[in-house]
Amino acid sequence: MAEATHASEEVPVVRALLSQVHPVFMLPPLSASLFGGVFAGSVDPVAAGAHVAALFFAVYTAHVKDGYVDFHVRGEDDSHPLSAPACRRALAGSTVGFLGALAAVWALAGPGAAALTAPTWALGYFHAPQLDTDTVGATMGYPTGIALGLLGGFYVQAGRLTPAVVGLAGVFLLFLSGIKVIDDAQDFEYDRSIDKRTVAVVLGERGAYRAAYALMATGMVAVVALALGLRAIPPTAGLAAVVFGAVALLARRADPELATMLLIRGSYLFLAVLVAAVWFRPLS
Repeated sequence: MAEATHASEEVPVVRALLSQVHPVFMLPPLSASLFGGVFAGSVDPVAAGAHVAALFFAVYTAHVKDGYVDFHVRGEDDSHPLSAPACRRALAGSTVGFLGALAAVWALAGPGAAALTAPTWALGYFHAPQLDTDTVGATMGYPTGIALGLLGGFYVQAGRLTPAVVGLAGVFLLFLSGIKVIDDAQDFEYDRSIDKRTVAVVLGERGAYRAAYALMATGMVAVVALALGLRAIPPTAGLAAVVFGAVALLARRADPELATMLLIRGSYLFLAVLVAAVWFRPLS
């Protein structure tokens, strides 16, 4: 059985469905959820698993819908491994999976946790074609999902939110939005031709770079301020800003594609240092 749209070959449906799992974009929200649990101080693996599953289905929905719109609706892509009907069935399946995981989050951690989790599916489903043509939606949709993943992962374990976790979610929103601005700059010419109002289209490429680095710098200053001002965040968390800042300096002279690659990997290092600081609290 195959439901493919490649001109040269048919793709088995299972392989086509798996092709919509993009680890580079899937791992950050799932990791943010787990970091939220670690930051809460104790992790119930069943509740954490339910929340991670919900985020997985939310991001999978985004990937399928984005591919469907880009190939079957806009004609932007040259090929897509799923036919239009297969995309619609995959969206229905991922939505059912999300609702099942959301119900488990509600049962295990209460309505507050479910309320923080539910918007992640909406962000994924409506990313294309609704949010990705708007400047704010195109820039902040994915970072908002990660920030919600962090808040939800924390709430699932703690049953509440604290100023510290809200502050960290704000940090993620800021510096990831900066990365997204640079990522979108890769498609500046095409986006401008179809009036897709990314930051690069609105401000120009040079203005977009300035805005991106201002957002990232603000996020790094904020994490240092949180580490120094809130007892819940160990001082060593400030090292995350140093690590990411070094990567950002390397990326500054690179073209948008290479800069995006470096900054995304820098964000992984940023999260890893935060996890280590919170887990071990060497100077707390």
